[in-house]
Amino acid sequence: MEKITLCGDDCCKCPRYLARTNGELEKVAELWFRIGWRDRIVPIEEIRCSGCSSHKQCTYRLVDCVKENHVEKCSQCPRFPCGKTTDLLGRSEAYEKKCKAVCTDEEYRMLKSAFFHKEENLKK
Repeated sequence: MEKITLCGDDCCKCPRYLARTNGELEKVAELWFRIGWRDRIVPIEEIRCSGCSSHKQCTYRLVDCVKENHVEKCSQCPRFPCGKTTDLLGRSEAYEKKCKAVCTDEEYRMLKSAFFHKEENLKK
C-alpha cells in the first residue's frame, strides 16, 4: 500500500505516521528535534500525525495551492513543476544532508524511505 502526501512523502514509511504508542511518539519527537524539524522536543499530542489537511499549515504551501488549481496533487497541475515544488525539493535535499549528519544509519534509512524520494513520488 502506498500513501503519498502532496509534497511527496510516503506516509506508510513515516515513523510519525506509524507511531502508535506514547514511547514511539516520544522517540519521534526527539528525532524531529535532533534533525531540526522542531525547535524543541514537543509533547506527544503535538507530534502525533493528524495528516495533511486544510486546517494544518503546510510548510510548502501546497494544500491551498492544489485547491486553488482544482487538482488533487501537484503532478496534475499544468504548472508542474513550479517554484513551490522546486523549493520543496531543494529544502528536502538540505534536510537529507542534515539527517545523514545527525541520525544513526537505521534512522537515516527509515527517513530516506519516507521523505527523500519526493521527486519520484510527486510524478506518480
